[in-house]
Amino acid sequence: MHPAGLPRELRLRLAGDFAALRTSSGRLGGRCFHLRYRPNGLGHARLGLAISKRVSKRAVERNRLKRLLRESFRRIRDQLPPVDVVVMARDVAAGLPGTELLAEADALWQRLAAIRLAPPPAAAPAASDPHH
Repeated sequence: MHPAGLPRELRLRLAGDFAALRTSSGRLGGRCFHLRYRPNGLGHARLGLAISKRVSKRAVERNRLKRLLRESFRRIRDQLPPVDVVVMARDVAAGLPGTELLAEADALWQRLAAIRLAPPPAAAPAASDPHH
């Protein structure tokens, strides 16, 4: 049986990818989560998670939040634009039931899917081109 995990190509793994999202990105937020996103030029969305100990001291609770977010992302990833996304949890998320967390995550994904993004900076034409 094939595992239901998130394939490597759909995950943010490099520190540089996370750092790029911290410096120049769009933002969306809700009661339990906030996310940062930016176009990636890859043709598909990639997910990164940043669930800190500030949210919950208990690893089991942080891991539960990550599982819920990955599952939510898996269900909608084909509808998302080609972006890198980092999702961060707020303190209030640790105490809420999974159904509420999934509902908010799904609402954030829908908002992200509705955004029309500019192409990544490397794909934009040069403004100093004298032939235009």
